[in-house]
Amino acid sequence: MAKKGRVARVAIIGGGKFGEMHLRAFTQLERDGHAKLVALCDINEELLAQRRKEYGVKGYADYAEMLAKENLDGVTVVTPDHLHRRFVVACLKAGKHVLVEKPLDVTVEGCDEMIAAADKAGRILQVDFHKRFDPYHRQMAARVAAGAIGQPLYGYAWMEDRIEVPRDWFPHWAPQSSPFWFLGVHMVDLIRFCTRAKGVSVFAAGSKKKLASLGIDAYDCVNARIVFDDGSTFAVDASWVLPDRFEAVVNQGIRIVGTEGIIEVDSQNRGAEACTAADGQHTWNLGFFLEERDKDGSTRWSGYGIESIADFAHNINFLLRGGAREQLAGKFVDGREAREATRVAVAAHESLRTGKLAQCIA
Repeated sequence: MAKKGRVARVAIIGGGKFGEMHLRAFTQLERDGHAKLVALCDINEELLAQRRKEYGVKGYADYAEMLAKENLDGVTVVTPDHLHRRFVVACLKAGKHVLVEKPLDVTVEGCDEMIAAADKAGRILQVDFHKRFDPYHRQMAARVAAGAIGQPLYGYAWMEDRIEVPRDWFPHWAPQSSPFWFLGVHMVDLIRFCTRAKGVSVFAAGSKKKLASLGIDAYDCVNARIVFDDGSTFAVDASWVLPDRFEAVVNQGIRIVGTEGIIEVDSQNRGAEACTAADGQHTWNLGFFLEERDKDGSTRWSGYGIESIADFAHNINFLLRGGAREQLAGKFVDGREAREATRVAVAAHESLRTGKLAQCIA
C-alpha cells in the first residue's frame, strides 16, 4: 500500500507547444494535491529556461540524467512522433509509468517493442488520444454502443489545421511526419472508439503543393478510405494547410451512418463565434481548453485537453493506493489499443507510396 498522502511524482520530456499543456495539467494537479511535477526535460536550452521560469520546475537537457537523479513514478513523452519509441522504452526500462502523445509510434514494430517493455516492467503505457475525453464524442460512442443507429455502415471524419502548424510550429520535423500521422490518427482512433472495429485495408492519396512551395517536403493533405472488419467503410481527410485567416486553428468533425440512423458532431464550431477588428472571425473549442481565474485569482485550466493528461496521474495514484494494473484494463488507451491506429496509418502511408490498396499489418 502507498504511504498516506503519497501522490504521483511526474516528469515531462518535451516542453514545446503541446508540452505546455502537460505543464499546465500537472501544475494544476500539484496545486490540488493530486500530483507532484518534478522535472522537465528539453534539449532546447532557451525554451527550457523559459519553462523553468514560468512553471517553477526543475530542468534537464538530458533525459537519462533526469531518470537517474529523480525519484519518479511516471513520465510523459511529448516529442515529435518519430522519436517516441526511444524515450518511451527508456522510461519503461527504468521502471516508470509512461503517458505518450499519439501516435504511439510510426511503425507497428515500434508499438510492439513499447508494449513488450511495459509488460516486462509491469508499468502503465498510456497514450493521449484526447478525442475520447470530449463529452460530445463520449455521447456519440455511447449511442452507437447502445445500438441507436443500428450497425455502422459508413462514415466520414476530418481534421484540418491552419498552415501555421507545420510552417511555424514544426517546420523542422514536419517532413518526417504527415497530416495523417499528426491529425488523421486522432480520427481513426475516434472511429474505433465509437465502433470498436479494426482496420483491414486502406487506400490513400495525398498532395504536396503548398508546403513544397515553402521549402517543406511534407504532404499538404492525405485522404484515406478505410475498410474495417465489421464491414463498415470510413473516409478520413487530414490536412494542415488551411489559410491563416481560417476562423480556428483546427477544423474537425465526424459523422457515422448506420442501418437505423445517423450521428454527426461538428467538433470545431460549438456555437461560440466572434469577429473583432483586430482578429477577424473566430470560433473557440472551449471544450478542449479553457483558461480562467478562480476566486483566489489563480489560473485554472479545464477542458478535455487537460483532463486526458490528468487521467494519467489519477491512474498512477490508483496504483499507489494499492490498486492493480489489471484493474485498469480497458479504462484508458493502452499500447495495444493505440497500436490499432498505427496499423491503419502505416497502411495509409504504404498506399501513398505504392498508389495501391494496402492491407493493415496484423
